[in-house]
Amino acid sequence: MSGSWVLFILILLSSLPVIAVYVWFRLAKYQFSLYRFLFALLAGAAAFFPALLLQEMLPFSLNGSRMTLFYQVFVRIAFTEELSRLFALIIFFWISARITSSKSSQPLSLDLTIEANATGLVAGLGFALIENAVYAASDITTLPLRLITTAAVHAACGARIGSAAVMLRSSPTQAILRIFTATAIHGIYNMMVTMPGFSQLAAVLIAASALATVILTIIGGWSKATALDNHQEAIAGELDKNSENY
Repeated sequence: MSGSWVLFILILLSSLPVIAVYVWFRLAKYQFSLYRFLFALLAGAAAFFPALLLQEMLPFSLNGSRMTLFYQVFVRIAFTEELSRLFALIIFFWISARITSSKSSQPLSLDLTIEANATGLVAGLGFALIENAVYAASDITTLPLRLITTAAVHAACGARIGSAAVMLRSSPTQAILRIFTATAIHGIYNMMVTMPGFSQLAAVLIAASALATVILTIIGGWSKATALDNHQEAIAGELDKNSENY
């Protein structure tokens, strides 16, 4: 089998979590268009390359100290990837705001923050898609575990970075807290995966729990937003009916 076909199959397999999330959005009838989904996916995939550049620029030498391990796992890998994803999503939301008559100039609303969570989740999957394909190209045996855990971690962290991107101006403290949380989750997962002595099951549990909280937040948030929209429509309809009676 030629190298191009191998790469195609790797990308196709790495796309399975993306397909699953898209089907979820469609079945749940979320107000998330195909164009937004694809561009968020592209933004996340594009973030992989500046993260790689940042990691190459940061010096690193393995001397066995705990500080070196902390620096490698939490700063050189986790923080650079989350920072790159943050910049990509800031650009994404800036362009999106210009296209949709600037939602960003309005106060943050429930549906905007939930949409940012969902956008960040998709961007995280885009990042994981490229990363999984790159790692699997050098060692195909890593793909099954990475499909389960890496995609989940990047999606969970991406959702938090997505909400941070829209909160930077209005709620900088909350934004920084979400960036810190995403970096911490990412770093702990990396440590579980790379360090000997840690169970792979622990990494799976971290990835699953981090993703579960994001999924529940999106489901609950969009349900509240839909209920609020229905309530407002009902009030508007009642006001129209009363005005006609008068």
